[in-house]
Amino acid sequence: MTPDESLAYLYGLQQFGIKLGLENIRGLLRRLGDPQNGLRCLHVAGTNGKGSVSVLLAEMLRHAGYRTGLYTSPHLHSFAERVRIDGEPLELDRLPALVEEVRAVGEGIPATFFEATTALALLAFRQAGVEVAVLETGMGGRLDATNAVDPVACLITPVAFDHQEHLGATLAAIAAEKAGIIKPGVPVVSGLQESAAAAVIAATAAERDAELWQAGTDYQWGGTHAAMWFRGPGLSLDGLRCALAGDHQLANYAQALAGAACLRRCHFALPDAALRRAGETVRWPGRLEWWGEPPAILLDGAHNAAGASVLVRYLDGRGGRPVSLVGGLCGLRRPDEVLEPLAGMIDRIYAVPVPEVATVAPEELVGWARRRHLSAAAFSTPGAALAAALDGRHPSEPLVVAGSLYLVAAVRSLLCADAAWSLSVEREDR
Repeated sequence: MTPDESLAYLYGLQQFGIKLGLENIRGLLRRLGDPQNGLRCLHVAGTNGKGSVSVLLAEMLRHAGYRTGLYTSPHLHSFAERVRIDGEPLELDRLPALVEEVRAVGEGIPATFFEATTALALLAFRQAGVEVAVLETGMGGRLDATNAVDPVACLITPVAFDHQEHLGATLAAIAAEKAGIIKPGVPVVSGLQESAAAAVIAATAAERDAELWQAGTDYQWGGTHAAMWFRGPGLSLDGLRCALAGDHQLANYAQALAGAACLRRCHFALPDAALRRAGETVRWPGRLEWWGEPPAILLDGAHNAAGASVLVRYLDGRGGRPVSLVGGLCGLRRPDEVLEPLAGMIDRIYAVPVPEVATVAPEELVGWARRRHLSAAAFSTPGAALAAALDGRHPSEPLVVAGSLYLVAAVRSLLCADAAWSLSVEREDR
């Protein structure tokens, strides 16, 4: 089996769709010898920010000298980005043997793509001698495949509306799914939450006798990206630097620091220097990532209303100028829900289908824009929309790409292939 054949097998499992539940993953792991049992795991759930908190935690552990695994989703450009060991993506030549081992034990288990990938990641970590693994949930938490592990600590980033068709129609219901990762007696660190979500997380933690550290109460932070401070139980730091753009990333860094303080109580050796260094070295492409000096092209994975609001606050902080948007939505998301926070800032929308996944029709985005008296046009590909947007924007006007991380990945691939952005694609305003 070649790496390409291995990936084809994994992606072929998408025929089973999304199945929330732990029976399949537990069956796979049991047949693989329960690779998760040899790992100390940190489990991270939430709606927005869980990827950033996860990568920050992994950087802290790596700089502290631990052999560290990181499992996140989705990837931007390569499947290997989902499984990282000491900051490096999984070597693709290791993939065939891992996939073959998962496939060999999977007979009779209708595992989904995410379930098989989770099992593969834990197997890869065991084989590589990983000491600590940071696992980001795919969706929800209670029935997410990653919830098959017994973590040493849990973290729940801000909960917001997303995936309501799977997680529930209210914020409390969604929070209950996220809080499903909380284990009896295992400490949990919560980010800033709306009151409905905070109440559910607190009640779940109390029910399971899990110590709860809440943002703004048990730990605080402030300052700027160049001079941030943090105060939490057993940890006080000043003069921190955060390489990730956006004020929300200061909150994510603070939550990761609170997680580190919590781990110190669990006998992890995490020197202050490692916690500081993590903020400086962390990289998380596709999230408020500029290509070229601003105002140029801003890539952001905002894909729900909460993420769009964060994007608006960031742009407001940079002057709040009108922006052109290359936008697309996937799944069952609706423009009037996701894009509404951006409505007052958009000058023109270049609407596209999102590659690789079920997509909202570009015409639906165009209709939303025109009902708000915004200029809009639909395009058949991200490349065509990007070229038209670059041709049509004013030199002082930022061009924003947002609405789906899959769309960001497609545009980022184009930019990586042509750093001058002189894309020779067909213009197809419709």
